Formats: sequence, C-alpha cells, structure tokens
Amino acid sequence: MTADSKALPMRTVPAQPLPWAAGAGTPPAPGDETEDPAEFQDTRMVLPVVLLVEDNHINQVVALEFLALMGVQTDLAKNGFEAIEACLKSAPDLVLMDIQMPGMDGLECTRRLRELQAESRLPSFPILALTAHALESDVQASKEAGMDEHLTKPLDFATLRTRLGRWLDMPGIN
Repeated sequence: MTADSKALPMRTVPAQPLPWAAGAGTPPAPGDETEDPAEFQDTRMVLPVVLLVEDNHINQVVALEFLALMGVQTDLAKNGFEAIEACLKSAPDLVLMDIQMPGMDGLECTRRLRELQAESRLPSFPILALTAHALESDVQASKEAGMDEHLTKPLDFATLRTRLGRWLDMPGIN
C-alpha cells in the first residue's frame, strides 16, 4: 500500500447478501432497467470516513494499514493546509491529527477547523491527536486547541480501534 492510496475506494459496501446470493432469484441482467435500485438501498451501510493528517511516510503506511484492517475508509492529508482543504471538500467522520508537521501544525489546524465548525461551514466531527508527545503539557495543549482525545505514537492497533469505537459506528466494534 502506498501513502497516496486510499484504504477503501467507496463509502458503501453490502451489509448483507443480496437476494440472489442465497439462491433466491437471479441477479439483474446488465442494463436491465426494471430493477429498482431503491429496493436494495437498505442492504447497504455507510462506512466511516477518517481523515489521517500525517506528514511522515512510515507513520502514514502504518496508520493507513490499521484503518484498512478496521474497515474504515481513509483519506490522507500531509499537513494542516491539506487537512483543511480536504475537510471543506468532504467533511470526514473523524480526524486523526499529527501535532508536529511543517507549514501548519496540528494544533493550529485544529483551531482553524473548530472555527469553521463554529461558523457552520463544517459539521461537527471529533479530532484525535496522534503524536509522539506524551507529556501532560502536550495533552493539555491538544485539548486547548480543541482536540477530543490524545493518542500517542507508536500507534497501537488495539488502542486505536478502541478509541475509534468511542466516536464512530464501525463494523465489528461497539
């Protein structure tokens, strides 16, 4: 997996087998306009979308792999400027925000995202710090910037899964 790849290309996947998968009926023929797409709408579920804001390639690869294993669709931003642009383009369900990045760090980016939310230009979503800085003063700085939680690196799969499960409706968690 490359740093530029997405964990999952689509936001929806079948949540249960389609009727013809269990031998009940036949699948629609290609181009068959008689099938009503709304009939199958309730058989799909929306996957949570996480925006990973991380400038380090190795950390990107690890986090993207963990999130893919959890069945989460992931978008990637490499700095605070890209994160704001990505959120304005399509708001995520949750942001995992590195603190120390070139250009605009995670604390400033979080403050700006919270301002956009206060102005109703973005919907509300949780922002979780993802950083190697683990001192109490670092945790406090994250909270003061508007982050909801503070996760430390190196990233641990079980901890990440538990923390995401607090904020997101994820398959197999909760």
